[in-house]
Order: sequence, then structure tokens, then C-alpha cells
Amino acid sequence: MSVEVEELPCREGHIGLLTLNNPAALNALSEEMIVTIRNSLERWAVDDRICIILIQGAGTKSFCAGGDIRELYNALTGTADPQGAFSVFRHEYELDYTLHRFPKPVIALGHGIIMGGGLGLFSACRYRLLTPGATLAMPEASIGLFPDVGASWFLNRLPGRLGLFMGLTGARLNVTDALRVGLADAALPSEDKQSVVTRLQNERWSGHKAADDNRLIQLLRQLEVSDYRTLPASDLALHERNIARLCAGTDLPEIVDQLLAARLEGQWWQTCIQSLKGGCPVSAWLVWNQLRKAQQMPLKDVFRMELAMVWECVRRPDLTEGIRARLIDRDQSPQWSFERIEDVPEAVIEAHFLPVWNDYSDPMQLE
Repeated sequence: MSVEVEELPCREGHIGLLTLNNPAALNALSEEMIVTIRNSLERWAVDDRICIILIQGAGTKSFCAGGDIRELYNALTGTADPQGAFSVFRHEYELDYTLHRFPKPVIALGHGIIMGGGLGLFSACRYRLLTPGATLAMPEASIGLFPDVGASWFLNRLPGRLGLFMGLTGARLNVTDALRVGLADAALPSEDKQSVVTRLQNERWSGHKAADDNRLIQLLRQLEVSDYRTLPASDLALHERNIARLCAGTDLPEIVDQLLAARLEGQWWQTCIQSLKGGCPVSAWLVWNQLRKAQQMPLKDVFRMELAMVWECVRRPDLTEGIRARLIDRDQSPQWSFERIEDVPEAVIEAHFLPVWNDYSDPMQLE
């Protein structure tokens, strides 16, 4: 079973523990895993014994590296019908939307790689804890997709156009960066996840959300690192002013040109720029438009918009080609449908933002 589902007794009440258990694949989310998590949450939402939910990843390398890309590639190439690939995204979005609105406290205990769908899962939880070695990113533009799983919501809430920069470059943030910009709530002093589970089990949980939230906040203050100077130095701190300056403006090609032309030092920056150079031109426009359109959207409409975008992505060639080049053949030379950002027709981008589902034809059945 790729998800371990446990109900752990505490001094009072129970914890619902979900462990992503596919460490060989960096705990990448298959459709089966997504459905298992969603079914468990639905059951626990109405179970008075379960007071707290905790989500973690097995192994030492990753909380969750995203969706199961090989499963997605097989769905994209195995049939002319895009519904198979689309189904994976639909279930994943339903899960993340459920977590955003879950009626009980949900803790994400993140370690190692937390990227793409993994960051969507992590960001949807009420309490987001990181171990010192965590790395967060939304690298979808490198495979011809876009930052999804609610990224239009949480990237828009980052300061200084960092959300746009992350979407365009797949920039990797360490634990200090994540805390700095609000992508995490607290850092733990070590990689020892079991100690957190044990402390939670030693508490009394009432099943009343307000009381349990207050108790959790007090407990997390006790668990978090006492001296944040012991954590890795922030890469972002060195570049955030430049990011805000270079990403300012209303013209995407001009912003991309400014980023590519900037003469800034450091391996972190150079890695970001190399990713930007190799990213899909259509994806760059999707990032630009999704963030602009989502600024005034409620959460439900954000997920609906992203689902419409995905529907078009699974129908076009870039996503299949990007996965092939990056993860299947690994030649790292994707042949994108358009060579430059300037070459992408406006009609191609607009097609990703249709159809607009209403409450009576909602494919996700969001409530």
C-alpha cells in the first residue's frame, strides 16, 4: 500500500496519520494514493474520535516530489482520449481543495523534496512544519505544464512577485526561504519526525476545533527550533530585491529578457536562470496569466480555472514532450511547440482558460 493509514490513540482523542509510503519514487502521488487519502479524510471528517490529522512522507529523501509523472506519461501516450490523464488531476485537485477546507486541524510534516503536487498538498494544510533539510519548488514549466494544485492561490500570496519568479524558473527554496515568505509556519530542530508524532500522542485532544487549534499552537512553539540561525542560510535573501525589480512590469517578454540579461552571481541564481531558459514558452504565458486572473478569485474558482488549464495541457503536445525529454528519455532537449515566448499566439493561451464551469456543471463537484 503506497499510503499507510493509521489511527493513533492519544492521552485523549485520536490522530489520523497518513504516511505517503513510496520512498523509491520520492513519495510521488499516484491516482490510487490520492483517492486513498481523500477517502480517509472523508471518513475522519465525521468521526468524533479523530481530532487531529497528520500527513508525512516515508523515507529520508522526500515528503512528496509531486504527482506520479510516469503514470501521467503512460496515460498521455497510451490512448488518444485525454480523459485518463485528466482524471488524475481532477482527483488531486479535489483532494487539495478538501484539505484547504477540512473541518479539523491538519498538520503537514515536510522533509526533503517538496515539489509540485507535493507543495500543493503541503500548502493546503493548516499547520506546515519543515525539517532543516527541506527543499520547496514548483518546477512544472520545465515539463510543459504550469504551477497547479492551487498554486495560483498560494504563489499570489508571496511578496515581491516571487510567485511569478518561482513559476517561471522553478526556483528552489530552502527551509529558511520558506519561512521568510510564509510558505511554512515553523521549522523543527532535526529530521526526527517520530518525535513530533510522539508529542502529539502525549496530548489531550478534545475534538473541539478552537480548543485543539490553541493547544496545537502552544505545542508547535515548544517543538520548533529555538535558534533559527542554526538553519541553512537564505538564498532568497540575497536576491529578493533583484527579483522584485526584474519581475516588475506589465510585459512578460520584457520581464523574461530582464531576468536573462541580469548579471547576478551565485549558483542558486544561475540554476534558476538555466531553468528559465529551458522552460516551455507556453508554460511561461500560463504562469503569467494564471496569477493575474486569480488575484481576485475565491479558492473554488482558482481550482476550477486550473482544471480548465490542465484540460488543454493534456490535449496539447508540450506536456507529453516535456515529460519525455526530462524524465523518460532524459535527453533534456524538449522540442516545444513554440521556440520563443514571443512566438506563442494569444489564441493558444486563451484556450487554456476555457471552459468556465458553473455550479451546475462543476467537474470537481466542489462544495
